[in-house]
Amino acid sequence: MISRRDFLWIGGVSAASFGFVNRMPAKPSQAAQTQLQNMVQGVKPPTPEDYAARLEKARRLMIENKIDGFFMEGGPTMRYFANINWGRSERTFGAVLTQKKPPVWVCSRFELERARESIPADQEVRTWEEDESPFKLIGAVMKDAGFTAGRLGVEPSSRTFVLYAIRRDVPGLDVVDGAVVSEGCRGVKTEKEIAFMDLANKITKLAYREGFKTLREGMTTGELGAAIREAHVKMGVSGGGGGSFGPNTAFPHGTRTVRNLQKGDNVLVDGGCSIEGFSADITRTVVFGKPSDRQRKVWNAVKKAQTAALKACRPGVACEEVDKAARKVIENAGFGPGYKYFTHRLGHGIGMEGHEYPYLVLGNKLKLEPGMTFSNEPGIYIYGEFGVRTEDCMVVTKDGARLLGGLEAISIEEQFSER
Repeated sequence: MISRRDFLWIGGVSAASFGFVNRMPAKPSQAAQTQLQNMVQGVKPPTPEDYAARLEKARRLMIENKIDGFFMEGGPTMRYFANINWGRSERTFGAVLTQKKPPVWVCSRFELERARESIPADQEVRTWEEDESPFKLIGAVMKDAGFTAGRLGVEPSSRTFVLYAIRRDVPGLDVVDGAVVSEGCRGVKTEKEIAFMDLANKITKLAYREGFKTLREGMTTGELGAAIREAHVKMGVSGGGGGSFGPNTAFPHGTRTVRNLQKGDNVLVDGGCSIEGFSADITRTVVFGKPSDRQRKVWNAVKKAQTAALKACRPGVACEEVDKAARKVIENAGFGPGYKYFTHRLGHGIGMEGHEYPYLVLGNKLKLEPGMTFSNEPGIYIYGEFGVRTEDCMVVTKDGARLLGGLEAISIEEQFSER
């Protein structure tokens, strides 16, 4: 298996090309030193063996949790298990996985030929006509596998009408939440999946660095976003970052209020890209000009909280304890209590989706495991003034956690350090 270190450098980018930015905006001579290169050439996608291993893990989880079958619709879970990207419509399309057999597909008859372009030739497809029930076919697959009155786990993002229709048309089945299967597999990443995420996170940080070099008085958030998208494209991916300026940065997910960039403004950018379906989610907050003492104080408190969360993140620790570690720092800095200024959870799981199971939030007692990946994104938001958020993704290791993609923000001036 390709090592993480080798994977990260397959794009042929040298360490010298990563240098860090000490000031924003950079001088023209600094910007000219960086030549962005395609960083995804040679990246190898998941293999048939990878998909087989994912299905085998799903079957183990089904047996352990006494789930006889598992049904999934189109979406991230289908892409994860089958490498099939199928849009959802009123015509149900999906696959039933049972404990011992390959997936059996349920498909509208008139879509069969299109579906066959993606479904492996050795996997069965059962079709239904427009006046027939696809849900009865799901029941028939379960019956043929020996589970006439078995437990069918339904992938948790499935639509409500699918759940109700299975219960209506196959009354003998016990339809249950299938999260233990899909989340149990997707929540813990393999070495290869972590390598995809490492690369995605590094690319987005480099793209931000390039975008920040373009900051100028009067620019729009759209212009900054365009520079960041262009930098992603130069590195071989589609990605971006949405920005906000000045008082608008106090809105964690933006506002309709329009503001062009002014001297002294906080600049907050949040976005990412993906490699082979595995996502990055990065936020940086810089100051256009010289930071005030208050801007520096708030930025330092947020960074200290992020570091505390990283140190608290290790196998066996409950998810909520990581949130608590960050929140305590922010409260001790005078920005409490609770959610008063740090208005959201510390972080979310990330992988095939930008936000996915599990979550670093108060009340979540789930114990961390090696291979789990999260955003680590404390923030302080002061309406009428500004907001600060610093976000990196991190992975739980066997004895702690590390940030993905390197290029850590270590000060309000030094946002992409190689230290």
